[in-house]
Amino acid sequence: MSTAVTKAKETAVSTDVMDDIFEFAGEGASFSSSEMQIPFVRLLQALSPQLNKKKAEYIEGAASGDAFNNVTNQYWDGEKGIKVIPCLTTIKYLEFVPRDLGGGFKGEIPPNSSVLQKTTRSGSKEILPNGNELVKSAQYFCFIVEDDGNFQPVVIDMKSTQLKVSKRWNSQISMQKMKNPKTGMLVQLPIFATMWRLYSVEESNDQGSWNNWNVERIGLVEDQSLRLEAKAFRDSIMAGEVKAAPEDDGMGSTTQSNSDDEILF
Repeated sequence: MSTAVTKAKETAVSTDVMDDIFEFAGEGASFSSSEMQIPFVRLLQALSPQLNKKKAEYIEGAASGDAFNNVTNQYWDGEKGIKVIPCLTTIKYLEFVPRDLGGGFKGEIPPNSSVLQKTTRSGSKEILPNGNELVKSAQYFCFIVEDDGNFQPVVIDMKSTQLKVSKRWNSQISMQKMKNPKTGMLVQLPIFATMWRLYSVEESNDQGSWNNWNVERIGLVEDQSLRLEAKAFRDSIMAGEVKAAPEDDGMGSTTQSNSDDEILF
């Protein structure tokens, strides 16, 4: 698999330039949450438009199994994976037009909507009363932490066959405990206190093969400033100040049958 994309060239910067940068730090670079998008990071599949040179979404150098950012088109080697700090998890219920009727994302259904109790099963799909497909999505608001210590906020969403990975990851997160030296009691760690490696693995059955996530624990987030940034990110999401990029952002939110379930990109 390919290596991650372009890294900025590092050149020596004069003291005067650095002084100016720090003196005017942040000026003109702050935007409201309505003016920004928290991108999705997803795994590339064999038929993803990002791997087709004829498609506008094409990402040069990327390969099946790599992870990619659907706003910036940055990608990461799937075998090496990405280091993430999960900050908040949520479940979304999404409505899609069936692919044989043109496909496309129609919107999000509130978790308390009565229509969720009125679906019918058709093979591996949940069908809404209007004929559209209901897709359950586990969404993880995370920081991706690069090797140089820089980080970026993203959403990692898990649908279909990825939901089993989500359940395992949730179980692992909930099991993270540490003894409080002051009380001697075991306490459950906050979600943003641990770092994880997400990388791609190939799965298959008699209908084909596809790339899926695998998760392993790296360890505690020892950098206090990074922990505080992660907590602040979590607080902003919970306050409704930060939202994910739209599902229908033109980056390939259609379905492709790779197994008994539907793999969505």
